[in-house]
Amino acid sequence: MTRILAALAIATGLATPAMAEVMKVGVSAEPYPPFYTPDASGEWTGWEVDFMHEMCARIGEECEVTPIAWEGIIPALNTGKIDMIVGSMSITPARAEQISFSDKYYDTPTGLIVAKGSKYGNSPEALEGAIIGAQSGSIQQVYAEKYYGDVAGQIRVYQTLDEELQDLAAGRLDAVIGDALAMDPFINSDEGQACCEYLGAVQNDPEVLGYGVGVGLRKDDTELLGRVNAAIAEIRTDGTYAKLAEPWFNIDIYGE
Repeated sequence: MTRILAALAIATGLATPAMAEVMKVGVSAEPYPPFYTPDASGEWTGWEVDFMHEMCARIGEECEVTPIAWEGIIPALNTGKIDMIVGSMSITPARAEQISFSDKYYDTPTGLIVAKGSKYGNSPEALEGAIIGAQSGSIQQVYAEKYYGDVAGQIRVYQTLDEELQDLAAGRLDAVIGDALAMDPFINSDEGQACCEYLGAVQNDPEVLGYGVGVGLRKDDTELLGRVNAAIAEIRTDGTYAKLAEPWFNIDIYGE
């Protein structure tokens, strides 16, 4: 009888609760605190995870975090392995050729950290000969190669920001370029205060650094894009955005 009922449900297009699909939301497999990181039990936490769940509730979808290697996250979206990206992906013209983006949901600057007492500055001319760390597949890697490639002693590419910062603290790097907010916990830690200093934001180049962070979607998912944009607008205007940010940040991360 169970098999007959299941066959009838399929034949008539009726979905049972057990058949409901969970939307897979891609993030980088490499932790990116305070935006997303797995805890000891493997549960993903962070501001962006909280934001994702709130957004999914408003579009009427059940969502689960799906970690994907960053360099393969856009192909994973376009081949259907995941359904959207909510993983601090900046909206850039190059990426927009491959996928669609929602309206931005946060925007923070890219900056540089160097060893304390360093001779280096944050202009290309002031980084001549420096060994600079950048995260693989990031907008910061593209920026470093474009602006520092001809002057730096070397640009070293890392899988995680944490690896870069540890090498900077150990003296194996002269500078690290990264998202200022993602580097903030290190800058304000005892280790960071002892070894390093933040030089400030680099000169902005929206063509490389993007126009804020958005939800990544397949180009043909136009109906989903509309629902996502409506949810982002609601979260921003009804006070929920500030409530979600309060446990994680003491500044407005939405940007201008």
